[in-house]
Amino acid sequence: MTGTVFQSGGTHQITLGKNPERTRDHNRRVVLDVVRQHGSLGRMQIARLTQLTAQAIANIVDELVGENLLMETGRLRSGRGQPPIQFAVNPDGAITMGVEIASDHMVTSVLDLAGHPCSRRITAVRDASPGQVVAHLRTEMEAVRSAFPAPLLGLGVVMPGPFEIEGMTSVGPTTLPGWAGIDVAAFIGEACGEAVIVENDATAAAVGERLFGAGRSISSFAMIYFGAGVGMGVIQDGAPYRGAFGNAGEIGHIVVVPHGKVCPCGQKGCLERYASLHALQERLTEAGMERRDFAGLVRLHAERHPILLEWIEETSTRLAPMIGMIENIIDPETIVLGGTLPDAVIDEIIARMGQLPISVASRRARSLPRVLRGQTGQYTAALGAAALPLFEITTPKLETSAAALSELEG
Repeated sequence: MTGTVFQSGGTHQITLGKNPERTRDHNRRVVLDVVRQHGSLGRMQIARLTQLTAQAIANIVDELVGENLLMETGRLRSGRGQPPIQFAVNPDGAITMGVEIASDHMVTSVLDLAGHPCSRRITAVRDASPGQVVAHLRTEMEAVRSAFPAPLLGLGVVMPGPFEIEGMTSVGPTTLPGWAGIDVAAFIGEACGEAVIVENDATAAAVGERLFGAGRSISSFAMIYFGAGVGMGVIQDGAPYRGAFGNAGEIGHIVVVPHGKVCPCGQKGCLERYASLHALQERLTEAGMERRDFAGLVRLHAERHPILLEWIEETSTRLAPMIGMIENIIDPETIVLGGTLPDAVIDEIIARMGQLPISVASRRARSLPRVLRGQTGQYTAALGAAALPLFEITTPKLETSAAALSELEG
């Protein structure tokens, strides 16, 4: 069950605890979530915010302190009597790791238990087949374990979607070869010996931007993510919206040019065939040029290379009506553009969109522009991936069962 706490600085949506012993794991998450939101609290404050009994809070807090997930931060010096001991999330108590697996590179990120980034790295990958990816991932994990003494609580893995779609199980060079039909979480988890949570790259990127970038103070937004392809993640009321099968936001395979370029998904004229990094690399190859990595794209933009400028113009032209469509369908506060493109390129795409089409977002009294550039760059999806196991450990699951609704109404 959930509730809203009103404070002078605004409101916080919290999930309330439940006192029966069978909900112990839920209550642990509730306590960790409340302490994480507020920074430092005493036992009585935690009990009041979670609506758990003082004895339940005492037991849970002692247990979490014993596991190094919470730590004492001293006594609160106010009022009369013995000041209460304060508790906060122990940032050094554990780490989580996130990995973005792309067709030509791997991005890794490590978060401490307080959600602060501790490490991030990008390495080239020549072979993205399952066996080679797992071998590379093991090496990365050993490096992380050597660098951080805290226990690793989980691994978040993100890769391009869509997932398990009949007729679209292989959508060409923007996805990963050899992964069709594989249970990714089970396969990587067994090979690496860790609990694994899998997400598509665009949704994870939106989570990363929500926690660490332009979306930190925005509760509802959409993010158009440039990986090898192009996709969209959605944050609704502060949480990712995934859809029934984890494929919400698959805008890359919306037809924008009827009878246009053939797409490996089986359609013609998909957005991804025009407004994606892969489409840009195709243009470079057709002109007899080598594919360019991130640094190479920075140089092309600084040189005002005509092929890149032509791609930017077409991308902005194809994305502008998509922006209006997204706004009309999900009514976000803003739309964020980000991913594996240099900031200057994304800024120019936004600038060249010019006058966006009329939509429900066409309001004079806007607090945010309709389109923003993301702030976490190449690391956004890996940061979101690392946050997935952190959320699993510290965030209560929202319950929608009849029993939970009945208790809330009572």
